Amino acid sequence: MRRTVLFGLLIASLALGLVAAGCGGSSSSGADDGTLKATFSAFPDYMDPALSHTGEGWTAMWDTYIPLLTYAHESGKAGSQVIPGLAKAMPEISNGGKRYTLTLRKGLKYSDGTPVKASDFPYSLERVFKLNSSGSPYYTGIVGAEQFAKTKQGGIPGVSTDDASGKIVIDLVEPSGTFTNELALPFVALVPAGTPDEDLSNDPPAATGPYEITKSQPGRGWEYARNPQWAKANGELMPEIPDGHMDKIEVTVIRNPSTQVDDIEQGTYDWMGNPPPADRYTAVKNEFEGSQFRVEETASTYFFWMNTTQAPFDDPRVRQAVNYAVNPEALERIYAGQLAGGQQILPPGMPGYEDLDLYPTDVAKAKQLIREANPADMQVTVWTDTESPNNEAGEYFAGVLDEIGFDAKLKILNADNYFTVIGNESTPDLDAGWANWFQDYPHPNTFFDPMFSEAAIAPTNSTNLARFADPAVSAQIEKLATQPLDAEIEAAYAELDREIMEAAPWAPYGTATIPTFVSSAIDLDQVVFNPTFSQDLASFQFK
Repeated sequence: MRRTVLFGLLIASLALGLVAAGCGGSSSSGADDGTLKATFSAFPDYMDPALSHTGEGWTAMWDTYIPLLTYAHESGKAGSQVIPGLAKAMPEISNGGKRYTLTLRKGLKYSDGTPVKASDFPYSLERVFKLNSSGSPYYTGIVGAEQFAKTKQGGIPGVSTDDASGKIVIDLVEPSGTFTNELALPFVALVPAGTPDEDLSNDPPAATGPYEITKSQPGRGWEYARNPQWAKANGELMPEIPDGHMDKIEVTVIRNPSTQVDDIEQGTYDWMGNPPPADRYTAVKNEFEGSQFRVEETASTYFFWMNTTQAPFDDPRVRQAVNYAVNPEALERIYAGQLAGGQQILPPGMPGYEDLDLYPTDVAKAKQLIREANPADMQVTVWTDTESPNNEAGEYFAGVLDEIGFDAKLKILNADNYFTVIGNESTPDLDAGWANWFQDYPHPNTFFDPMFSEAAIAPTNSTNLARFADPAVSAQIEKLATQPLDAEIEAAYAELDREIMEAAPWAPYGTATIPTFVSSAIDLDQVVFNPTFSQDLASFQFK
């Protein structure tokens, strides 16, 4: 969505970091290279690390807010490696895989000069739960966290710290095959103790990374400058994290993607974070590929969700009918070469992926299933966002529902707040709609836990958009997450994919690619594309 998660947009589950290709934290501190001017077609869902869960939001978070662990600032498979962040080394794992011990690097400071303390970690973790973050399900396996999520009181007993030594000990209820990955997500990046337990999108918290957010104007854009503490201490203490090349970075929201393309071609902006519009994509690719344009593979799933808690989509026959009616080839055409069709949860290349062919396009069969189910309510609201071609995909979906007998009303929301609206249970008429999901980390659990576990159903910021609640499925998701990822577990994930798709809370339709499109002033060969965080803004260099 979003980026999942929660990622909202075509780049919604993307996250982007400010990283210098091939240079460490102490090697380029004086290499200021002017101002990078970037443009997005939507503003982030949140500008607060505890809450942010869209591509635009993680662009603003990754290089500014550093967790105890983080991801290597590399392209390809190397970028999937978890490395130390604020912690001086990878965790020591003991007690049968249930205890993680880390030690904070000494001398770190936030951008406002406040010392970073070990006790800031439990404070930052509790803040994730207090704000009902969409990332909170990743941390309910910590001893006491599930109870804290309910009461928001009493602390989380599974975390203990010592500020003098910098030691942080985390105890889990069960061993986890994914917790190292989850410790590296921006949700649990440290912020100073005392940071208000409220959305700070208008005035983001103090940062620990090479950049700090100096301006946030919701709906309009945001800006970065170098974190003054990075040159003083943090950069030397975290040499694994590059400094970045630019002195400043300015991100401007421009709603019209065709205007964005013109601005890139004319050099008004250096990079556009969303793809060109579908009607210009092929022309841009043909003209600029290799010099200013590059196609990037992603681990993503595009889908239509159906609310399983209320009619008509509480009947699995109705949901299966929708899957038979949706034609991935038609959506490939809508996405103009940016999407490869598919009808399952796990994307190609993800461990556990096995090609499923449960729902070959068959409109006649779809209509037959609708007649058998005979739903009492045939009037439904279909949700999508304003970004092209997601809006066209929503229009297509509404048309498919009409074709098999429904009376579908299309509701198109501003992409800035699309996922916050559809993730809020108080929003009326949440029947069905468009969404996508990009990996939060390179493990199949990230395509199941946030999207289909009962724990991910929340009053606000819910990532389980289908409100799919199957205790057996939730138990299997929890069980698989405790196991090391081997051939047997991969096969179990493939079977889980099939089991959920037979219940059909989603109608998936494919996996997307993402382009990197820059102006002629940028050296495209130096742009890093990380498999989890996408384009690294600080790897951008002028020729």
